[in-house]
Amino acid sequence: MKSLLLSLAIMSALFSGPEVKVFKGSSRYSSDVICNLKDAKVYKKSSSYSSDVICNIRGNKIYKGTSSYSSDVLYTIKDGKVYNGDSTYSSDVIMNIRDEKLYKGNSNYNSDVMANVKDGKVYSGTSSYNSDIQFSFDGNLTIEEFVAVWHAVKYSW
Repeated sequence: MKSLLLSLAIMSALFSGPEVKVFKGSSRYSSDVICNLKDAKVYKKSSSYSSDVICNIRGNKIYKGTSSYSSDVLYTIKDGKVYNGDSTYSSDVIMNIRDEKLYKGNSNYNSDVMANVKDGKVYSGTSSYNSDIQFSFDGNLTIEEFVAVWHAVKYSW
């Protein structure tokens, strides 16, 4: 029982971490906030209203809005691979994330790099130019959190 309580306390601490804000390009202006992540939920802009939840994270899955239904799984993440929906079939790999790079599908070729991440900035392709920063974030993200933020940035504004 004691170890269960300790595990629950650790899990609670993990899921109630600080808010991470996501900005357009390299901006840090509040008017350029695209979304924010708090308590395993990605919210529109700077909102914290449940009606503004774009997606939420439960384990290794990203769900639509505040849902936890298997029919509302947007992505499943396993071993650095991001699968479409509730699948883990190799044919359903959307991207894989390795060495701070996002590759198309199952590829690991440099020509298939969609984006790369460095110091809280997400650059297009293999670029490291400031003009190629797609978005930036002000904290640390797990791979699941990153995928949820990626989804919010790509599909919600």
